[in-house]
Amino acid sequence: MIFAIDIEDSTTRTNAAKGNLRRVMYELFDQCMQISGVREAHRDPLVDRGDGILALIHAVDEVPKTLLLDTVVPLLATLLTAHAQSFPDERLRMRSVLHAGEVHHDGYGCFGESIDVACRLLEAPDLKQRFREITEPLILIVSNHIHETVVRHGYQGIDESAYLPGPLVRVGAQRCRGWIHVPSGDDELHRNAWPLVRVHSQPAFRSPEEPRPFQLRPPVLTEERSA
Repeated sequence: MIFAIDIEDSTTRTNAAKGNLRRVMYELFDQCMQISGVREAHRDPLVDRGDGILALIHAVDEVPKTLLLDTVVPLLATLLTAHAQSFPDERLRMRSVLHAGEVHHDGYGCFGESIDVACRLLEAPDLKQRFREITEPLILIVSNHIHETVVRHGYQGIDESAYLPGPLVRVGAQRCRGWIHVPSGDDELHRNAWPLVRVHSQPAFRSPEEPRPFQLRPPVLTEERSA
């Protein structure tokens, strides 16, 4: 599975503000994955997208697609709401996308048409416009593949009527439909979410003059993996 998030309006922030928002984004995303039961063994290392994160989650029984829709996404919305109440100055809103398909890997990272589809959906102007019209902290767009194979079947915890037809995006010669959902969060968890959001005592922003550790990752052979 391909699950990605992106911070709204990050390009309007200063570098220092972006650094702080990135720290919050990673902390909340990590909490969300851990609480939902998505362990590091269930996914590839996170791909940093500057103002977002790309997570490739393995096709394993412990992490079905339904878990992303009925647990991970509502929990992330809940954590974002709780964080905004605890730290109003660090409030952030996110767009998210869920897709599934073949993903290739080489020594430089991941690539493939499925990645292209997910990124096009996440960056669709119609999705951004829809997000500007609401006040919720999170919006989700799922691919037509996810809608056809999961959402429309109405599995427990997934309300098909809550997914509305979204934008058509062009990837190569094909046009791909997205379906938009605005998660309301988990009310019961929301009442207990305050202790889940850690107090941020150390700034994440590092000035350009400060040295950064450099790690060279060994190359791997090109492979095809279903995400």
